[in-house]
Amino acid sequence: MLCEFDYLAPRNLPELFDAVAASGPDARILAGGTDLLVNVRAGLVTPKTVIDIKKIPGLQGLEYNDKTGLEIGAAVTVNQIAADPRVQKHYSLLVACAESLASYQLRNRATVVGNIVNASPCADMAPALLCYEAQVVITSKQGSRTVPIREFFTGVKKTVLVPGELVEKILVPATYAGASGSYEKLKRIKGHDLGIVGVAMLKKDGLVRMAVSSAAPTPIIVKDCKASDSAEVLAKAALEAIKPIDDVRSSKEYREFMVQVYVKRLLERV
Repeated sequence: MLCEFDYLAPRNLPELFDAVAASGPDARILAGGTDLLVNVRAGLVTPKTVIDIKKIPGLQGLEYNDKTGLEIGAAVTVNQIAADPRVQKHYSLLVACAESLASYQLRNRATVVGNIVNASPCADMAPALLCYEAQVVITSKQGSRTVPIREFFTGVKKTVLVPGELVEKILVPATYAGASGSYEKLKRIKGHDLGIVGVAMLKKDGLVRMAVSSAAPTPIIVKDCKASDSAEVLAKAALEAIKPIDDVRSSKEYREFMVQVYVKRLLERV
């Protein structure tokens, strides 16, 4: 049986911030709902208030500028990212990660911001955002602050967000726009499944940058390497960065092995 909760649907940002401030720590934000509603049905989350942000115009923006880069509003879905010609042209790694997330139907609902706020170690959008050095714009009634994505995750299902705050948008700088990038993800089945391990790689101006999911309490950014480095050097750098564990989906050793496989495979393709 579902828990009872108040449902609010603010029409603009001021109403949203008032609702968040008034609802307290037991409120939950509803954007795509692909994680929230599952957890509510399972009884893992019992919110007193659910605040629906899908119809707020200020959160639906997906904008690109050659100088400032890409701006992703909190209500932008994963499929919007994957299908946008500007993102396809300038941020190929972001598209690759988006297309790997769950099923097409779920991507129609799931939001990019929701994927990182959920803070799962296997978050598919996180590796691309880490490689692109994205910035997370956090807003509350008291004002805004901007946090680098690499500082946003603090643990399994934990972020730097405090009660009363929400992620308004993600900024992806133009620094690495046009860089070659791709993503490899290991799953138990070919269809919709959580990642056992994922490796993202971005290459531009003589540098190779990698990020890994499902191999530590949070998605991990690997120290930059040279494009001239061998696959063995890159794989070693990735292994030094991750902290995989044994769980029901994989052993620690298998995750480490597949990270090496994917690094070599990506280096041939990127």
